[in-house]
Amino acid sequence: MAIPNYQQFMLPFLKLLKDGNEHSLREAYQVLPDMMNISEEEKREYLPSGKQPIVHNRIGWARTYLKKAKLITTTRRGHFIITDRGKEVIQSNPDKIDNDFLMQFPEFQEFKTTRNDQDEEGTASVKTFDEKNPEELLEYAYEEMNNELAQELLDTIKTASPSFFEKLVLDLLLKMGYGGSRRDAGQSIGRSGDEGIDGIIKEDRFGLDVIYIQAKRWENVIGRPEIQKFAGALQGQRAKKGIFITTSDFTKEAYGFVSNIESKIVLINGETLTKLMIEHNVGVSPVSSYEIKRIDNDYFEE
Repeated sequence: MAIPNYQQFMLPFLKLLKDGNEHSLREAYQVLPDMMNISEEEKREYLPSGKQPIVHNRIGWARTYLKKAKLITTTRRGHFIITDRGKEVIQSNPDKIDNDFLMQFPEFQEFKTTRNDQDEEGTASVKTFDEKNPEELLEYAYEEMNNELAQELLDTIKTASPSFFEKLVLDLLLKMGYGGSRRDAGQSIGRSGDEGIDGIIKEDRFGLDVIYIQAKRWENVIGRPEIQKFAGALQGQRAKKGIFITTSDFTKEAYGFVSNIESKIVLINGETLTKLMIEHNVGVSPVSSYEIKRIDNDYFEE
């Protein structure tokens, strides 16, 4: 028999969690193949890249889609539980759970549709994945995978300790070319002790200027008062450049404030933070790469 596709794993996955206890992805890898009578040979089949078993990949995507529909939720890295909505679904005893079934939930509808540029009337047009050509599918699949990776990164960061978050910020800024040597940056970050300042990092390798840093591993949205405190701390140091990094987000008033002051303060929210981490390979590592090739018409000209 063929290995079940990721949609066929959705119902067994949810049944695994129906006891209401916390379960891990590793447990799902071990239990679900046996529940679905997948042979030992099929368990050892890998993706074309050779990086991951096909079964593990499809279980992982079933987990992702159930999470997008709010049937399960993450408790900590690699662990999750069933939600009240998920329990209601199980109690309804569905024959199967697939993408069509999940479309009844608004969160999943939003996830599965891609909004294109607004039309002349300012209304966003919706284009489903079924309407896309193969090249578009690859582009949007790449975007979808990166968005899911970014969310997992953010969930993981929020469970980390404050000291680890400081290290993460340091690693990211160094990868982006700031800080000079790691030793110099490490001696400054998280060591300042000044009110509203968590660290100082060189803007370049020569230390011609410095950037003051505030890093907040918060859930709540950060408003103007916190940014004003940071701006005041910069003035106290006669500094003109600062970066405020958070795992949450900033209010419109906060963004408005930094655009109207003399000091240059850059606000980095959780979404931007994870995108920068992915771009600079901080906390992530490449799994596969693909080249898209086209005919070289110049080569064939006689």
